[in-house]
Amino acid sequence: MTSTSTDPSAPQDLRAARLDLAGTRDFAVPGAGGTRRAAIAAATDRWLTGIFDEAVGARPGLALAAVGSLGRADSGPLSDLDLVLLHDGRSHREREVAVLADRIWYPVWDAGLRLDHSVRTAGECRSVAADDLTAAVGLLDLRLVAGDADLVSGVRSSVAHDWRANARKRLPQLVEATAARHLRHGELAQSQEPDLKESRGGLRDITVLRALTHAWLTDRDRGRLDQAHARLLDVRDAVHLTTGRGRDRLLRDDADAVAALLGLSDSDELLTVVSTSARTIAYALDGATRRAGQSQRARTLRVGPRRPAMVPLGYGLFRHDGEAVLGSTQQVGVDAELPLRAAVVAARNRLPLAPQTLANLSRAPRLSTPWPDGAVRQLTELLASGAGLVPTWEGLDQAGLVSQWLPEWDAVRSRPQRNAVHRHTVDRHILEAVAQAARLSRDVQRPDLLLLGALMHDIGKIAGANDHSVEGAKIARGAMQRLSLPPQDVALVELLVREHLTLIEVATRRDLDEPATIDAVVEVVDGRLETFELLRALTVADSQATGPKAWTQWRADLLGTLTDRVRERLSGRPVAPPQEQGAVDLPPEARDAIGLGHPFVTVTQAPTGWVVHVYDRDRHGLFADTAGVLAAQGLTVRSARLATQDGIAVDQWVVESPGGDAPEPRRLAASLIRLAGGDRGALGALARSRSTRPAFPSAAGATRAFVLPSGSAAASVLEVRTQDRPGLLHDLGMCLAQEGVGVRSAHIATHAGQTLDTFYVTLPGGGPLSPAKTAQVLSALIDACDLDDRPVGG
Repeated sequence: MTSTSTDPSAPQDLRAARLDLAGTRDFAVPGAGGTRRAAIAAATDRWLTGIFDEAVGARPGLALAAVGSLGRADSGPLSDLDLVLLHDGRSHREREVAVLADRIWYPVWDAGLRLDHSVRTAGECRSVAADDLTAAVGLLDLRLVAGDADLVSGVRSSVAHDWRANARKRLPQLVEATAARHLRHGELAQSQEPDLKESRGGLRDITVLRALTHAWLTDRDRGRLDQAHARLLDVRDAVHLTTGRGRDRLLRDDADAVAALLGLSDSDELLTVVSTSARTIAYALDGATRRAGQSQRARTLRVGPRRPAMVPLGYGLFRHDGEAVLGSTQQVGVDAELPLRAAVVAARNRLPLAPQTLANLSRAPRLSTPWPDGAVRQLTELLASGAGLVPTWEGLDQAGLVSQWLPEWDAVRSRPQRNAVHRHTVDRHILEAVAQAARLSRDVQRPDLLLLGALMHDIGKIAGANDHSVEGAKIARGAMQRLSLPPQDVALVELLVREHLTLIEVATRRDLDEPATIDAVVEVVDGRLETFELLRALTVADSQATGPKAWTQWRADLLGTLTDRVRERLSGRPVAPPQEQGAVDLPPEARDAIGLGHPFVTVTQAPTGWVVHVYDRDRHGLFADTAGVLAAQGLTVRSARLATQDGIAVDQWVVESPGGDAPEPRRLAASLIRLAGGDRGALGALARSRSTRPAFPSAAGATRAFVLPSGSAAASVLEVRTQDRPGLLHDLGMCLAQEGVGVRSAHIATHAGQTLDTFYVTLPGGGPLSPAKTAQVLSALIDACDLDDRPVGG
C-alpha cells in the first residue's frame, strides 16, 4: 500500500497511505513521532504536487501552498488539509484560476480527506490577514507545496512583515482571543476527555507561541516545551490511528487503546502524560505572553533615561514589569530558604516569579534534612496565600523546586482521578483543597497544621494504593518528620490525613441521633475539640475542592448536624488560653535606664531572626507604640510575649527583617522616646508603606475576635484571629488604648500568615471588663483588623 499510495495516479489511496505510514512507525520509540510526521507530510506533498502538475502544468504565477498542520509539517495521519492556491493576479483571469482550483480540490475530496481551501493573490492574503486574526496566525506558517516558490516566499514575507509592524495592535487581540478559546474549551491538564488542540495547554497554543516569536516580541522556550509538544502530537496521531477518525478529542472509551499504542501501562498513565505536557505548554505560553508585553512596553518611546521600575517587596525581591524578580545583590548560592521566601512574597503579591528568577532559585542549596528552623513556617505561609498559591506553585513545580521540597509530590503530579465527582487531577485537587482550607483557617487554633493536612490529605492516591487515606498517613508522617515538625504535630497531621474522609462518611451513612455515633467521632479526635475543628475544616475544604457533586447542601447540612452534636459533647473541655508570663529579673542596665525615664532595648540573634527585649515604664499605649516602631522599621513580628510587673513592661518580640538588616536597639529606643513625648513622626515610614501596599482580599475571610472563658479571674482574655499584615499589632494596640482598656499581658503568635493574638485586658482601675464593654472592645478590634485605611497613630 505504501508504495502505491504516493502515486498521483491513485489519489483515492492517500488516506490509507497516511494511516499506513503512521502504523509502520513504533509509537513507543522516542523521537519516532517526528520521523513519522515528516514522512506523512512528504508523502502528502508528493501527492499534491502530482495533482497540481496534472491540473496546472507549467503555468507561471501560480503556486499551491499549505497552512495549518501541513504547513508546519506536523500533520497527523488523518489531519485536515489546509491549502491555498496563490496566483499573482496578472498572469491568469479569475475564471481560469477558479477552474484550475477545482481541478485540485476535487481529487482531494474524492480521496476522502477533509479540506479547507482558498484562492488568493498576495494582496488578498495581506488584506485577509489584516482583518482576520485567525487567518493572520495561519498564514505565518505558509509553506510551498508546488508551483512558483518566489510567489509563496513573497506572500510569507509580506504577511510576517505586516504582523511585526502591527504587533502593538495585534498582541492584545491575540491574548484576548486565546483567553476566550481557553474559556470555551477548558484546561487540557484538568480534563478527563481532553481536547488536544483547542484547550488551554493544547496544540493550538503552540501556534500562538509561534506567532509571538514571528512578531519578534519573545523567544520560544526549548527543550521541555518541544518534548511536551511532541508528546501531544504523538497522542493525537494515536487517536487518529486507533479510531480511524481525524479528531482531536481523547475520549474515555479510546484511552486504553491509545495508551497501548503509545506503549504506556494504562489510560491513567496516558492522561498523566497529556496533563504534564499541557501544563508545560500552558506555563510557557503564559511566560511568553508576559515577555511579549514587556518587549512592547520597552519599545515605547520615552523622554529621558529608561530605568527599570523596581518596587521592593522584601527579602531581596522586587516588582518589575508585572513579575517578581530577585535583586542583583541577592546571593542565591548561600541561602537554602530563599526559594521558599521568594515564593511567599510572589504569592502574596499575586505576581508570577520571573523565569530567570525561578532558574536562579532552582540553583539554591537544598534544604537540610530535617528542615532548618523557619522553613516550615515559610511553607505554611505559602500554602496560606489564597489566590496566589496555584500559579506560584506551578512555577515552582516547573522549575523542579517542589520535587526538592516534597519528593512525594512526584507520584501524584498530573495523576488523573477516574471519578465523575472530581474536577481536577490529584495534585491540582490538593492545591484547591489547600486554598479552601486557607479560607477556613480562622476557625482553628493551628491553621498551619490544617494547611499541612490539606497538602498531604490525598498524597496517598498513588498507583497500587488500596486505601489512599491509610497510605497517605504513612507518607505524611515521613514528610512531616523530614520537615522537622514536633512529634505531637506530626501525629496530628497524620491523624488528619488518615481520617479526612471519616466525618463526611459518618454524617452521610450513620444515624446522627445515636449516641454511639457521636462517641465514635469523639474517639477519633482523641476527645479534643481543637482536633475535631481541624478535621471538620479539612473535611469541608476537601469536599468544596472536589466539586459541586461532592459538596451539596444535603451533605453540608448533615455535616453541620454532626458538628453541632460533637461540639456539644466536647464543649465542657474548653481550650485553655496561654499562661501569663511569670516574674523575670530585669537587667541592671534596664533598671538604670528606666530610673532615668528611658526605655532599654536589647537585640539578640535567633535561628529565624532576632529577639528584641523592650523594658520600659508601663504607660497607656506602650504596646501600640512598640508594635508601630517595629513595623515602621520594616520588621515583621513572628511572636511576642508581653507582661507587666511592678509597673515595668517586660516585653519580648521575635522579629524578622525582610531587608536582612538587624534591628538597631538605640534606634528603637529613640523612637519610643519620641512617641512617649507625643512626636508621631517616628511612625511616618509605616504610613508611607501603607499608602503603597496593594490591597488583596484575605484568603481566610472575616476576622474573628472572642472571649476565652475562665481564662483569668483578674482580667478578660480576648483572642483575635486575622490575616497578618504590616502594622496590624500597632492598630490593635491603638484600638485597645482608644477603648480605655489596659493590656496586662499579651501572647502574639503567627501561624501560616494568620495571627493568633491573646490579650489579657483590664479596666483602668483593674479587673475584668463588663459584658457590655467586652462586646464593644471586640467589635472595635474586628474593625481595626478589617479596615486598613486609617492614618497611623490616630
